Amino acid sequence: MSSRNEVLARIRTALGTERAPVPEIVRDYRTTDERPAEELLDVLVDRLEDYKATVLRCTPGEIPATVVAALDTGLPAGWAPADVVVAPGVPDPWRPAGTAEDDGRPAVELADFSATVVGVAVAIAETGTLVLDGSPLSGRRALSLLPDCLVCVVIADQVVGGVPEGLARLERSAPLTMISGPSATSDIELSRVEGVHGPRTLVVVLVG
Repeated sequence: MSSRNEVLARIRTALGTERAPVPEIVRDYRTTDERPAEELLDVLVDRLEDYKATVLRCTPGEIPATVVAALDTGLPAGWAPADVVVAPGVPDPWRPAGTAEDDGRPAVELADFSATVVGVAVAIAETGTLVLDGSPLSGRRALSLLPDCLVCVVIADQVVGGVPEGLARLERSAPLTMISGPSATSDIELSRVEGVHGPRTLVVVLVG
């Protein structure tokens, strides 16, 4: 008998044959949020800014100009469109002229770009979380992790109140990336260091 089987046999013996049934897990948490849409947008902005992200609000017609303003905010002065890569499903009007589209190039090459522009699958107001789902609009995971600045476009009807409501909108098998502020850690002597595991700068274009 292997060591593993011996350990499992001892556990079965210790538990005995008369075991109480496993109680059913009651999932009675809140799955919807009754707050008005405008209030949810305000909550999302508050959480994102608390996490040290920058939020630029605009109307649908102002998206192109606001994406450029977001890049002006997140990149050094004098940045060039060639420094920016966009997810393949990002609508043409959102793309500053001259930016590159992610065409499946080796992931390591994405680190050569200074910024990324993507759309989100859903945004969760209560936790200030943006969810990317690997769709053409969001792009593959490496796209949102390697360039130093990430610009996310969020449409108002993508914003939900809580995590259960957000997860209900997502495909369960999708490769989800959840972003709550710029990449940061305080593991070493509680000193905050940004850009360790992903973009140092997060700029959110909130439409609506």
